[in-house]
Amino acid sequence: MRSHESFDVLVVGARCAGAATAMLMARRGLKVLAIDRGGYGTDTLSTHALMRGGVFQLHRWGLLPRIVEMGTPAVRSTTFHYGDEVVDVPIKPSHGVDALYAPRRTVLDSVLVDAAQEAGAEVRHSWTLADLIRRPDGRVAGAVVVDPEGCRVEIAAELVVGADGIGSTVARLARAPTLRTSQHATAALYGYWSGIDADGYRWHYREGAGAGTIPTNAGQHCLFASIPPERFRRGDRNDLTALYRHIVAESWPELASMLAGARLEGRVWAFAGRKGFLRQPWGPGWALVGDAGYFKDPLTAHGITDALRDAELLAEAAARGTPAAFREYAEVRDELSLPLFRVTDAIASCDWDLDMLKSLHQALNKAMKREVDWMAERTVTAGAC
Repeated sequence: MRSHESFDVLVVGARCAGAATAMLMARRGLKVLAIDRGGYGTDTLSTHALMRGGVFQLHRWGLLPRIVEMGTPAVRSTTFHYGDEVVDVPIKPSHGVDALYAPRRTVLDSVLVDAAQEAGAEVRHSWTLADLIRRPDGRVAGAVVVDPEGCRVEIAAELVVGADGIGSTVARLARAPTLRTSQHATAALYGYWSGIDADGYRWHYREGAGAGTIPTNAGQHCLFASIPPERFRRGDRNDLTALYRHIVAESWPELASMLAGARLEGRVWAFAGRKGFLRQPWGPGWALVGDAGYFKDPLTAHGITDALRDAELLAEAAARGTPAAFREYAEVRDELSLPLFRVTDAIASCDWDLDMLKSLHQALNKAMKREVDWMAERTVTAGAC
């Protein structure tokens, strides 16, 4: 094992949650190392859609122009299709945001990694976490990590942050308790298409299923179809493309006709479904952010927005460095997250008619507005980062 290195913070995971956290901590003067098992700018499964809160965070951090310059289309309307009923919702300018965006993760994650490095954080790709280091009293004091050549390196850190996704190794090694688990989950199939003539976010619902078309980079749309897991299991998972086309044609004929003149780019991605959870987000010497600490069904496309919100909450707690600061991180995260968590679980149940679904979407919208108002209030009182 090589001689150990020392940092204030080790962030495990350098995608949107981890890179944003590393950037904000470095901007606050902390010495930060972020590692990620993947490569720089690689893709990952995602719905991509940023809600107003996520766009607002990028705007506050000075990064939104980079997202736009990389060809991410502006989304100026959201259209809900409840069966044959169509409800158009324009995106009104508010809090300095006049459009939404859905960048590919190759774009969003690389912009955040670049910004983290510019702020002074060190970012290493193709590095993995092997174990946590603990003091005699049990407090986490760093980690053993493995470099691309397979050498084990000891990293001393006052704080180890798990930003390593749903199956977080940090959460497992820290024995982070699960505080709440959802009751429902949906499976989803994703594809990227060229030639779809549709602007804005478009959400399509039939009883028991949902789909969305989301404009993203390179003139493409992400089209996902969410269905109950048992329906996914009944399908032919050896031919995901055929299953995907069958589900879209059976559930949303208007979408199927839209795809008739479009071209599927690359393969179809599948998410078999996983119940949401809230894990305890901190303990002695460790903390969790993004999906590592809080995951909900992707049907409501709000995961990235919450990850960017919580990155700032955690960065502030780390800068203060007191147990009271980390307790506040946990309390505020839960206060803002639980309304979103509950309504997402209700939607993921697929146990609704379309009138009930509209009521659930109204509750979701209320929770999202509360989140943005909270962010805006912080901007006024503390100033943007």
